Amino acid sequence: MRVTSMMHRLGGRRGLTALGSAGLMAATLGLSTVATAQTSPAMRAAQTHKISAPQVVDDPVLVEVLKGAQRPAADVSRDGARHPLESLTFWGLRPGATVLELFPGAGYWVRILAPYAARTHGHYITTVSALTGDEKDGSAKARVDKFKARWADASVYGDIAYAPMGKTTVQLVPPGSVDLILTARNIHNLLWEKGELDRDLGLAFAALKPGGVLAVEEHRADPRAQIGDSRDGYVATSTVIAAAVKAGFVFDASSEINANPKDTKDHPFGVWTLPPERQSAEDGKTPDPAFNRAKYDAIGESDRMTLRFRKPGG
Repeated sequence: MRVTSMMHRLGGRRGLTALGSAGLMAATLGLSTVATAQTSPAMRAAQTHKISAPQVVDDPVLVEVLKGAQRPAADVSRDGARHPLESLTFWGLRPGATVLELFPGAGYWVRILAPYAARTHGHYITTVSALTGDEKDGSAKARVDKFKARWADASVYGDIAYAPMGKTTVQLVPPGSVDLILTARNIHNLLWEKGELDRDLGLAFAALKPGGVLAVEEHRADPRAQIGDSRDGYVATSTVIAAAVKAGFVFDASSEINANPKDTKDHPFGVWTLPPERQSAEDGKTPDPAFNRAKYDAIGESDRMTLRFRKPGG
């Protein structure tokens, strides 16, 4: 079921998760630039920033974190679709970095980034729903408290910092204090409320150090057109780039790490028809046990863009 309230997402409305392999020495990244169909000045300028050479992964701490007992089997089983080692290398994760995750959802990346920060003397920050005090009951606070309780073991996750985020938020962290910001499978949600994507990207831009990275993973509509405000979960690459450039970012590179050419992007319940959600009925209705899942399970998880933006300077 789609969740559209900020209070219900702690940091991620409806988003998919997937995974990647972890070789002890190296993994090769396949990189590509965004399609040349972009025609605006911002898009043409973005295309001048390209990475075409493969990168070699050489981060033994990250490899060990990916093998760690803090990661449940459900996470590890999806590494072949989400490619955490390759993706984080492409995004430029470094030991000692201060990392901020926007909308962490069920915590796939928390279980990787927080232990990594703890072991490399970095800092991990994640957004949670901002509580205004006007909530009609205690359910919103209970959700936030439950989310925080998952990561209470400082011996594993270190000292996680929490950044309240809501419609009235004007600052997530001290300006210019973060090295890398990650938002994974969230952009489609931010399109559903007018102005939210611009607002949240503005907060991210302010939080990053000059030269800092905005890392984006999102369900990709291309090569077909994006449908409206992406209620099916699929977003055009040009939509993401245009919004990031508008916020002040420079588009640096894209990667095909998380591509899935089998994804036809025409599913009855949008991207959520595919694993891991495997939706079989309209939102709000009981799952349909007779729904034939074979076609969609064979596709696997969605085709996704993997993008890297930088804050100018540094």
